[in-house]
Amino acid sequence: DQLEQRLASFVSDNIPGVAALYFSTGYMANVGTITALAALDPSVEVFSEALNHASLIDGMRLARVKVNVYDHCDTTQLESMLGASSARVKLVVTDSVFSMDGDLAPLPNILQLCAKHDAWLLVDDAHGFGTLGDRGRGALEHFGLRSDRLIYIGTLGKAAGVGGAFVAAESSVIDWLVQRARSYVYSTASPPARAYALLESLNIIESADGKARRARLQYLIDLLNSELQLEHWTKLQSSTAIQPVMLGDNEQVTQVSAMLHDAGFWVPAIRPPTVPADTARLRITLSAAHSDEDVVALARTLNQIESTL
Repeated sequence: DQLEQRLASFVSDNIPGVAALYFSTGYMANVGTITALAALDPSVEVFSEALNHASLIDGMRLARVKVNVYDHCDTTQLESMLGASSARVKLVVTDSVFSMDGDLAPLPNILQLCAKHDAWLLVDDAHGFGTLGDRGRGALEHFGLRSDRLIYIGTLGKAAGVGGAFVAAESSVIDWLVQRARSYVYSTASPPARAYALLESLNIIESADGKARRARLQYLIDLLNSELQLEHWTKLQSSTAIQPVMLGDNEQVTQVSAMLHDAGFWVPAIRPPTVPADTARLRITLSAAHSDEDVVALARTLNQIESTL
């Protein structure tokens, strides 16, 4: 209860009358929330970003509702879909930071469309919570959003370093989830020790040390981009901790990942079906704990490998 109250306070500037509910995993939070919201009305219609995380997609499948998929960050297409819908309950679902591309959803524009077309906006902030915003409160703080239409899902196993996730929304939405989110109702609760550890994580995120870590992370992102000198591969544009390098070919990306591993760097090779065909990539994930030397050495090693292949 203390943890949920503290988590609600993290987004209290962004969601009026907010309450929070803690789930054992982010997957359970997404699946439970979407299926519970689908039970609000027989005519519920969902509008899903094309690059949403698998847990969001699975929640929509389990909900057995009509799902409209709009192209990546295409708010013009989304508006057309919303305008054509006659559903009494509309739910737009999107990641904030896209896990394989590192870019940000245009949340201010999407929220404006939700207000115009009377829709809810569910934001999965797995890679934004703790790293975005002046106080580390995530994508909603980063964009300065405020609305009672927002349903916010924050993952606590990434920047917070422990595990689980929480849903924050206007209190009546949370009351509904307590009664209808099956992954919450029928799963054993997390141990109190985890809640205690997360309270300490939140202390760090809010502290001056947490702010310094976020500044450090941004510095390392800039450092990586300044040191990478790629001629054939494509470094995707990203201002977040996820810094992908597109190679395209499946065999080549696994070869390069293995070469980096031999050189002392763990950079996973991401291939279809996780990403679309012909977009295989290296997924560099930076941390405030990395040193300048780590990042410079990685960039120079990548530059060298590219020049030899």
